[in-house]
Amino acid sequence: MTTEIRVPTLGESVSEATVGRWYKKVGDTIAADEPIVELETDKVTVEVPAPAAGVLQEIVAKEGDTVALNGLLGTIAEGAAAPAAKPEAIAQAAGASAASTTAEAIEKTAAQSGQPPIEPRDRPPAPSAAKLMAENNLSADQVAGSGREGQILKGDVLAAIASGASAAASAPAAAPQAPRAPSAPEDAAREERVKMTRLRQTIARRLKDAQNTAAMLTTFNEVDLSAVMDLRKKYKDLFEKKHGVKLGFMGFFTKATCYALKEIPAVNAEIDGTDIIYKNYCHIGVAVGTDRGLVVPVVRDADQMSIAEIEKEIARLGQAARDGKLSMADMQGGTFTISNGGVYGSLMSTPILNAPQSGILGMHKIQERPVVVGGQIVIRPMMYLALSYDHRIVDGKEAVTFLVRIKEVLEDPERLVLDL
Repeated sequence: MTTEIRVPTLGESVSEATVGRWYKKVGDTIAADEPIVELETDKVTVEVPAPAAGVLQEIVAKEGDTVALNGLLGTIAEGAAAPAAKPEAIAQAAGASAASTTAEAIEKTAAQSGQPPIEPRDRPPAPSAAKLMAENNLSADQVAGSGREGQILKGDVLAAIASGASAAASAPAAAPQAPRAPSAPEDAAREERVKMTRLRQTIARRLKDAQNTAAMLTTFNEVDLSAVMDLRKKYKDLFEKKHGVKLGFMGFFTKATCYALKEIPAVNAEIDGTDIIYKNYCHIGVAVGTDRGLVVPVVRDADQMSIAEIEKEIARLGQAARDGKLSMADMQGGTFTISNGGVYGSLMSTPILNAPQSGILGMHKIQERPVVVGGQIVIRPMMYLALSYDHRIVDGKEAVTFLVRIKEVLEDPERLVLDL
């Protein structure tokens, strides 16, 4: 009996994905529910589990292929022994290997010559990519294909549009963008050209879109974390024993952010055409760095959660992000984002908005600095705070007040308990 492996539902507004990698090869034994193939979407990476136990009989969608919802990925033959591979499956594998070898050879030759590699275009653009190219007046030579054998995928077209290729196409009189200058021969041999992953392309596109769309501005303040650190030191052991999670700083900052968002609702709103949508809830995105790139899972209804509940949810989301197991539900619906560059040692930064949100809070390194308190110079653990905001919807007074409120409740955390 043969069982088909098909593309699962990938989440709201996601209609296709790219095959990232197969964990198994034809003939390998597979256990039921064992992850066998990885799919990359514009938002997350999804592992597809085996629908049945058996052996992998055929791989239909190869690495780099674009697949639609419910599309056929491969088949599993139920049984303990691997059946003889189908001739067409062998041909497919051989073709894929040859294509891969050819592509590698082209890149290697180009690198040695100091010229950018020219990818083969043996495969036409994916249907969704072709449609998007036609809508934006783009030709195939204006889009760098990242799929197998140089196939143009939808994400490639979106990246080209973000970089201004469509504008160049609609205005032929404008000077074309200068190509990358070739490296010197002695340098080219030491360079490595790697395709951006679909996730990285999406990150690049969304960040550039945010800069191009929003009237982005950043305001700064600093906070004395003595009270929070004393509170944490006093109760961290008891907190971990009772709740099973460590008491960090993110719980305090998330609660403080929700407190400030309630007072300054414009920072928690978004623009939709000529309308402003005010969110009467706080879904806080928490930026997490992974080896695949930056992802922003969401703590939903953080304003209704205790610090312990927030810490548990952040720990769960952080681990899922590092393991590449975030679900679509974990990534959607954020109304405001917190980015903690301090864990990497950043002292000051201007974070970029996570569109369509109107605000993002940047946390930074805690550093002991001399400050004046009551006319005396004392040493205190200080942190710079940065709020980047969309000036189209948030006024400067509101932005400054927002940061001041966060500073006030963190320097006097009892206010969070008393709701003052």
